[in-house]
Parts: sequence; structure tokens; C-alpha cells
Amino acid sequence: MMLLARLDRLPLSRPHYLLLLIGGLGYTFDGMDSAVVAFLLPSAKTAWRLSDGELGLIASATPFGFLFGAVVAGLLGDRIGRKKVMMYALAFYAVFSVVAAFSPNYEIFLGSRVLAGAGAGAESAIIAPFLSEFVPAKRRGWFVGALAGFFSFGFVAAAVVGRFVVSAFPEGWRVAQLVTAVPIVLLLWWRRSLPESPRFLLAKGRAEEAELVVAKLERDVEKATGAPLPPVPPEATRPMTETPKVNLLNALKFLWSPAMARRTAVIWAVWFVITFSYYGFFSWIPTLLVERGITVTKSFEFSIIIYLAQVPGYFSAAWLSERLDRKHTIALYLAGSAVSAFWLSQMSAPWSITLAGAVLSFFLNGTYAGVYSYTPEVFPTWIRATGTGLSSAFGRVGSILAPTIIGVSAASLGFGGVFGLTTAVLVLGVLCVVVFGLSTAGRSLEELTERGAPVAVTEEMTK
Repeated sequence: MMLLARLDRLPLSRPHYLLLLIGGLGYTFDGMDSAVVAFLLPSAKTAWRLSDGELGLIASATPFGFLFGAVVAGLLGDRIGRKKVMMYALAFYAVFSVVAAFSPNYEIFLGSRVLAGAGAGAESAIIAPFLSEFVPAKRRGWFVGALAGFFSFGFVAAAVVGRFVVSAFPEGWRVAQLVTAVPIVLLLWWRRSLPESPRFLLAKGRAEEAELVVAKLERDVEKATGAPLPPVPPEATRPMTETPKVNLLNALKFLWSPAMARRTAVIWAVWFVITFSYYGFFSWIPTLLVERGITVTKSFEFSIIIYLAQVPGYFSAAWLSERLDRKHTIALYLAGSAVSAFWLSQMSAPWSITLAGAVLSFFLNGTYAGVYSYTPEVFPTWIRATGTGLSSAFGRVGSILAPTIIGVSAASLGFGGVFGLTTAVLVLGVLCVVVFGLSTAGRSLEELTERGAPVAVTEEMTK
């Protein structure tokens, strides 16, 4: 459609970078909330005399909430709009982070962590598909990869909070929960400055509103660049097809139809592999370091080093994703993760564990940059948020299972066995994406998802 061609031909400039910052700050706090739990476990264990099994449930609480939040966010995002879901999810998350801070017992703390995770999962699932719909095809891989890179700042912040707040005084773990509730102040900013996705508006038949959004963005880009806008490609006049209402049943029917099943299977598998490995590693690394004879304070310091490696991991993958294609970037960083996990399994000295852990952190987070770019690209506009949310939710099954599996297997397999298991899971992910993955770099969202067979399936479902 001509309106979307006008949107896609805009060069990246200050208006796009503002969207990147606004969405990225959301991911920063999501990452902070996900990571801070690892630093709360030792304090929670002492405060309520918890068993390792109960600690495993706390570690799994946030990803469990993420699963349901991601599913609900996807369905609502395709029905009522991406922007509304993102704002309400953030408020929900912040409220229950405060409840967690004042929890009088283990049960309330566990429940509030689940609900805070639901809010964070909803926001996390909606930001990437939302902002990917504003970005030209040639820069979408870098943009969404860089957007996901803000997670790393949250993890580093969580490690700093763990070192200087959680370990500073007995109730520091409660204060840490309050710190994670800070993003509530972003709501007013988002409400005032974020537009709704033009692609969503067009899919809902709200062409006049979409025109206003695109026209304003064109004016802002022209003002920011100080140059005339590029011409609109003359071939971009294809009308959008009618789209069905989204619910869980027809979403699953479409995603697992013959035209989409391969894409869905690959992306779900990659989400599971990376999320299982990621949460298995980051949820337990401070505790495992302590069990290797390192003090709690030192384990938090080592964790900061490991978390800092996330930053170049994300942004190097964002850069590579437009040069190697998202599929190949994901495969490369998954392979690097597998090698690093095996290396970590062979280490015993604190400094060597920290170094191998930092390299594993680099590659795991680089994989996430590719996955966050790749996922919205393989689903049509009418179901993009739902497809992304369901993919993320399936990945959260891995994040729910990983802390518990590693907590149990650590006793029988030992430190090396835990990361040997992680290596095997990552190798399976590499094979899946290399053999079955879709190449997406440089192709518009409509070219990838709304021509050919997928359209035929969509039209069949609207009858």
C-alpha cells in the first residue's frame, strides 16, 4: 500500500531514535526485573529459611508470569492496539514489584513475582513488533537488535543493585524491588509522545488515523534531516487484504497452517532454546559461584563482569544482522554460546569461570538481538503481535523449566554437568535455524508475510 511505502522509504533519523530510546528504556527495566531475582535468592533463603526447591520456584516465578503476559499481550495488541497494551502492562508490572518489596511471607512474595512477571512479559512481547512496524526494511535488523540491546543495561543495573543495595544491609533485597518499580514514571511520557502503529491502524480499517501518523513522521524526519524525503517506490500500490479478528484459536490455526508451520516451528524452537539456556545460566550463576567457594559479595562482583559482556553481545549482533542476515546471525551466536557453555563446564577456578561466563553472556545476548529482530518479520501485520507473543511465551516454558532443572541437576551432575546440558540444548538450536530458518534481511514486512501463500491462508480464514 502507498501509505506503507511512504513509511518504509524514510531514512532513520531523530524521530526513529526517539522511538528506540522510549522502547529501549522499557526493555531496560524488563531486563532489570528479570535479572534482579538472581541476587534476591540468597536473601530470600535466609529471611524465610527456604529450601532449594522453594528457591527454584522463585527463580521460575517471573518467567512463569512472562508466559501468560506474553500471550495476553499478543492477543490484545492485535485487537486493541500495541500502544495501549504496552502502557497498561508497564503499570501492572510496577504495581506488583512494589507489592513484592513489602511481602510479609514467601507465598505473597512468590505470587507478586508471578504477577510482576506477567506485566513485564506483556510489555516485552509487544515492544519489538510495535516498533518494527515503523522502521524501513534496510535498517530493521539493526534497529530491533539495538532495541533488544537495552536489556543488557537492565542486567548490568541489576548486578550493580545486587552488589551495592542487596548486599549492603539486611533489607536491601526489598529496596531492590522498589528500584525495579521506577519505570512507572515513563507512562506519562509514553502516553504523550508515542503514536499507534500505522500498520495496525490500516489493518483495522482506520486509514485516516494511519495517514496522520505517517504524515507527522514524514514531517519530523524531513525536519530532522534537513533534506527532501526520498521518492515513494512506484510499484508499492498493492491494497491490503481483509483480516480476521484475532483470538487464540484462529491464531494457532493460522500459525500452524501449511503455509506458516515451518516458520512457526523454527521461531518457537529458537525461543525455547535461547530462553532455556539464558535463564538457566543467569538465574543460578551467583548461587553456583557461592557454592564454588566464592563469597556472596565477590559473586555479585563477578556477576557484574559477566553481565557487562551482554552490552557488546547485543550491539555486535545488531550490527551483523543486516550484513549476515538474521538467520545466520542467530546461528553464529548460538554456536558461540554452545562452545562457551562447554568451556564453562570445564572450568573450576573463579577467574576462569568468570571469563568463560562473560563469553557465554556475550553470545547468549547476541542471539537474543537476532531473535528479537527476526520474530516480528515472519508474521503478517494482523497477527504480528500475537505471533510474537506466542513465540515468546513458548520460550518462557524453557525459562520456567531451566531454573528448576538446573537446581535439581546441579546436585547430581555438578557444575560441569549443568553447562554440559546447556551446550547440548544450544547445539540443537543451531541445527534448527541453519537448516530450516527463513532469510529476511532487506525485505519489507509485507514482502515477507503478506504475499503468496500466507495471504491465501488469511483470505480463507476471513470467509
